[in-house]
Amino acid sequence: MAKNEKSGIFFDFNLSANYRIETKHHIIFWLVYFLFNTLRWGSYYHDYWYSLKANIVGFPIHMTLCYFNLYYLMPKLIYRKKFVSYTAGIFLAIFVMVLVKFYLTYFLISTNVWPEGPEETTTLSFNYVMQMMLGELYVVSFVTAIKITADWLREHKRASELERVQLETELRFLRTQVSPHFFFNTLNNIYSLSIEQSKKTPETILKLSELMRYLLYETKQRKQSLSKEILCLQNYLDLERMRYGDSLKINMEISGDIEGKKIPPMLLLSFIENCFKHGANKNIEEVCIDIYFLVEGDYLYFKVANTIPLQPFENMSPAGKPSGGIGIKNVKKRLALGYKKHEYDLNIYEKDHKYIVDLKIKVG
Repeated sequence: MAKNEKSGIFFDFNLSANYRIETKHHIIFWLVYFLFNTLRWGSYYHDYWYSLKANIVGFPIHMTLCYFNLYYLMPKLIYRKKFVSYTAGIFLAIFVMVLVKFYLTYFLISTNVWPEGPEETTTLSFNYVMQMMLGELYVVSFVTAIKITADWLREHKRASELERVQLETELRFLRTQVSPHFFFNTLNNIYSLSIEQSKKTPETILKLSELMRYLLYETKQRKQSLSKEILCLQNYLDLERMRYGDSLKINMEISGDIEGKKIPPMLLLSFIENCFKHGANKNIEEVCIDIYFLVEGDYLYFKVANTIPLQPFENMSPAGKPSGGIGIKNVKKRLALGYKKHEYDLNIYEKDHKYIVDLKIKVG
């Protein structure tokens, strides 16, 4: 998914982006923040020298708090959903750091530890502690938000890559789901022709070889050229003609420019297979299948219709209606995985005693 070809159901992030926070990012962040804080408080105090000294003392405290929170408290408590313990731990750590900051400022810079306060502060007052704790909480919260965002982006990238791999694997599997009954029947036909020493035997083997070569080597890509896909269908139909003989009437029309157009490999073959599964039987005098290709702009309009037998046979539901089967379900799933909703439109219905498939799909 991919999605993701299946980008309609998740955010479209650049999977090549690297959301890992490296050492250089830490250094750049703290340098920028130190410069900003020094200039900010220097202009506030009208004393840049004092601001520089205060930030030299305060920044190790900021950094200690932040890294203690990021690499100890969060992994030990937040990620284990111990929110009460985390809240108590972070406030206790901030309080201890405020005490350390008070004494460092008092003995190294100035006895007035809070020059921006309402009055000279030389003791550990309640207002001072609250203001300093809020300031430290702001820094810790800001850094924590960056960490959480980076972790979320990295996790989203990892999940998106896993989903993309899963979707690609599933799509590859679905592309291989061509009915084995077709191959068994074709081999039986070849066997019968060889016993009869029919001149059709080499041609039949060649057609089957071309079809199998296409299935094995040309369907590994996510999309195949429409012209090759149509050629594959023609080989398939030629083999079915040899099987059914004159009782099979196929009308195929191709309109528009098919060159340069691409489509998921084996997508259309499932609809053709379905015609033979639900509308063809050797006991029926005449099997009629109409196939139309119309390319307009970036879209292919594909239509296939087959007559519904008057008497239901083993592949029909009790009501005598086609039961769909694994092939059609796989096609629907492939379309949903590989295209956005506005890029295709599939309708399957009955009309005038015919089973009809109408598909509009983006091929440009």
